[in-house]
Amino acid sequence: MRKYLIILSLLGLLIGIPAFAQSGDACNIEAPAEPVELQLISWPFAITEFYAAEMEACSEVDNLTINVNLIDSTSLQEQVRLALSTGGDSPYDIVHGANGQVSEWGAPGWVMPLNDLVDKYRDQYNLDDIPQSAWDDATLDGNILGVPAVGNTLHLVYRADVFEANDWAVPDTYEELWALCDTIGFDNMDWELPFALDVSRARAWELEFFMLLRALGGDYLGDDLMPTFNNDIGVEAVDVMIETVDRCVGADGIGYSLNEIQQSLGGGTLPITKIWASRAAGMRDPDLSDLGEAIAFAPAPRVTADGPRAASGWNDFYFIPATTTNDPDLIFQVIMEAVDVASQQAAAAVGMTTRLSAAEFGGAYLPAASQTIAEGIGNYQKTFANNIAIAKLVEYLPLVYIGDMTGAEALDAAAADYVAEATAQGFIEG
Repeated sequence: MRKYLIILSLLGLLIGIPAFAQSGDACNIEAPAEPVELQLISWPFAITEFYAAEMEACSEVDNLTINVNLIDSTSLQEQVRLALSTGGDSPYDIVHGANGQVSEWGAPGWVMPLNDLVDKYRDQYNLDDIPQSAWDDATLDGNILGVPAVGNTLHLVYRADVFEANDWAVPDTYEELWALCDTIGFDNMDWELPFALDVSRARAWELEFFMLLRALGGDYLGDDLMPTFNNDIGVEAVDVMIETVDRCVGADGIGYSLNEIQQSLGGGTLPITKIWASRAAGMRDPDLSDLGEAIAFAPAPRVTADGPRAASGWNDFYFIPATTTNDPDLIFQVIMEAVDVASQQAAAAVGMTTRLSAAEFGGAYLPAASQTIAEGIGNYQKTFANNIAIAKLVEYLPLVYIGDMTGAEALDAAAADYVAEATAQGFIEG
């Protein structure tokens, strides 16, 4: 981790971004009177590794040690769920989560409200520099539960040189994308695939369905928390998803993970993909690709010409468990030192930050990512019942592609299972 800190600090000097704010003795926290160890658990990608290094650097403060545990997101959520649901002392002091965890961890009271701490440190850390929409995403029932640290969405990354040479237009709709894929073709020896989309995981099928459903004007749940995804709009969203996979991804492409997609485009064997901005941020990194500015970025496509872009807007947050045995004020300051103005300006070189003042320090992907979020479909409804719907759709949607169910059958099955589970958990009256 320390090596990573030094490398990125040197990179910042080379490309003209600020060095790490916590380098040297610049962690502006008063030393605790007694030794304190804080435990961070996070999942790793470039910008979260950056923040983890920033927090770990605060171990230079007397009597303060920050221990960092970076594991994959699925394992993290399982471990945190198990640890915090028991009601005992939390083994973690800082927990990394995303939009879904605001309701999952917030509704049962597993993470503490931060309103008073946000107000206390608002001026010192210029917290109004983080837009209100990001704080709103971290808020449940009036309680701010997380500190927004990362912005994210999915958008197009493509080979500008190839598109120019072939006079291809960057697709702005799914119909334009399908036409482009037909033009490139699966038998084109220049490319592994016409287009790459992460459908290697069951959750990825559900996420793509959600984005298409919202882009068509649908949603998962009504005000009464009854399912609304198993209707004509839902079936249309499934149809769009399956047609995209059939015409653009193909049987050979459904197993491509995000890592493989990123490597293929960076290696020059893929012409275009829809991928996370957190991945796009490093696409021009000379350590990852020799293509440089030949890699270009565009907003996610729309399903209809006048509709929103079929991509969700995400944030990653740092939460403080309600049962931590350490001082929440000290924990909050450590988080703040990692996401302050200088840190986020430096972090913008490797990922999409949340501070407005960091936007001009971001990479070439940022305009496409920002436009996608501004014109996109937002995020999931903020109710834990939505997590039940997600789980049921994760179970059934992949069965459509392999032919075990029609789109309508899969959605109806997911809806029936959702109603049963949501009723059992008290979200729906029996």
